[in-house]
Amino acid sequence: MVQVEGLRRSYGSATARVDALRGVSFSIGAGELVVLRGRSGSGKTTLLNLLGGLDRPDEGTVTVAGRRLDAISNAQLLALRRKQVSFIFQSFGLIPILTAAENVGVPLRLLGVPSARREERVASLLRLVGLGDHMRQRAHELSGGQQQRVAIARALAAEPALLLADEPTGQLDAETGAQIMRLLRTLVRSEGVTALIATHDAALMEIADRVLTISDGVLTEASSTAAVG
Repeated sequence: MVQVEGLRRSYGSATARVDALRGVSFSIGAGELVVLRGRSGSGKTTLLNLLGGLDRPDEGTVTVAGRRLDAISNAQLLALRRKQVSFIFQSFGLIPILTAAENVGVPLRLLGVPSARREERVASLLRLVGLGDHMRQRAHELSGGQQQRVAIARALAAEPALLLADEPTGQLDAETGAQIMRLLRTLVRSEGVTALIATHDAALMEIADRVLTISDGVLTEASSTAAVG
């Protein structure tokens, strides 16, 4: 599903150059849930942005679902993000004045999905994340954990092939964060999606099929761990 070869990305000028990624290579198989571990500034977000087509590398290649992202146009990247790649952010990214159902339905509206099918998919996803009774509540009326569940449902709405999550539990307490990660594990299995989740929380490693460690822009370790349901 994901193939990364010799990825390099730098920012700034020659006198103030920051090497965010330095020759990163790895692959992720279809249906895997992989955790990307690293401290703030290690290169996690830069890597996710490249995998999601939000940025382009200085060197190296990124292939997602058989397509080399460095070899397609911006319009094709936009179509890829709408249909095949979804993001979950630490800040939730919901529209406060919209209801939970309306937020989840946004990607489907952008794709022109008919209203009856859209409403069925939205209701199904909100039930899956445990919010079937909160469909009509506005985002600002929900707790942090509930908002992140809505964000997860929204990310899965268009049935993406790849799910990218950047510190999805960063604004949650430890118990709620653990619940969200277990939910992601369950949904990856049930929806058949491939996921890469960036985090610095060592307590969340147990839900992964594999753990990749990044430090100062270099992938330094790849280890397996037992997945927990």
